Amino acid sequence: MIYPEEYKSKLSLVDTQKAIKTVKDTFQKELSSALNLTRVSAPIMVTKESGINDDLNGVERKVHFTMKNVEGEAEVVQSLAKWKRMALYQYGFKVDEGLYTDMNAIRRDDDTDNLHSMFVDQWDWCRVISKEERNTEFLKEIVRKIVKAIAKTNEAVKKGYPSLAFEMKDEVKFITTQELEDKYPELTPKERENEAAKEYGTVFLMQIGGKLKSGQKHDGRAPDYDDWSLNGDIIVWNELLKCAFEISSMGIRVDEKSLVCQLEEEGCTERENFPFHKMILNGTLPLTIGGGIGQSRLCMLLLEKAHIGEVQCSIWSNEMRKDCEKHNIFLL
Repeated sequence: MIYPEEYKSKLSLVDTQKAIKTVKDTFQKELSSALNLTRVSAPIMVTKESGINDDLNGVERKVHFTMKNVEGEAEVVQSLAKWKRMALYQYGFKVDEGLYTDMNAIRRDDDTDNLHSMFVDQWDWCRVISKEERNTEFLKEIVRKIVKAIAKTNEAVKKGYPSLAFEMKDEVKFITTQELEDKYPELTPKERENEAAKEYGTVFLMQIGGKLKSGQKHDGRAPDYDDWSLNGDIIVWNELLKCAFEISSMGIRVDEKSLVCQLEEEGCTERENFPFHKMILNGTLPLTIGGGIGQSRLCMLLLEKAHIGEVQCSIWSNEMRKDCEKHNIFLL
């Protein structure tokens, strides 16, 4: 936990709720306009047999349960990385068209702190792309559009609430995880992110999931949604907490070649038998780019909050609630 010295929220509880609505309404409009996205409804649960649920780093336990009138097990989603691609196919979206949705998830194994909660809310988005758009330059173009949408939202919020001073610039530094390891070989991955965010302000950290020259991974990624050579995280420097602050994980999704390679690398080729994976391998599903953008994360950043629990309702330990109150941090 990080407790900023002499912290006091710049907004009352009521104004915080109003400002959250401003952030969400404005950003949805800016994002959908920038990327040509249509809002759709999304599931809170999927069947285990579908293989559609996100495996995140591959070790997190999913919340699961049996059902009264349906055979098998259901799982509460951890994200909608795979579901979105299936939806694009089923709804008939064309190249350069896409969707976004409000995703609510439960991640029971997340460590709770300033930035992490067991409750996850994000804008999950995905867009159909052509084969020619499966490249780094197109990925960077999409990243720039998202960052500009955040910057416009930042300006709208400050206009409504002049006490807020955070400034989101729309310039982005693109750097790979290997370049970051080469630059800071003695640091941990999180420490490298801190250095990069502090130096550049807004960073898109690219190529996450595979092993680096050191033999270690910068961070884990499931092998069956992002192409590890064409993905990354949007990270900004959070001056209040003095740390790197991830807003989005995103990337160009796997095609049949990268899916096979990454499943082999992770030793989970049995997933090729899932219906979702078969549809990638036989070319049924469209090529896509997509990601998740944290709703509470974005509100926390733009409203200059010290804890994610100030902008969302979740479950916290009594000890954390008491410690936060001692430092003028009041959790919802």
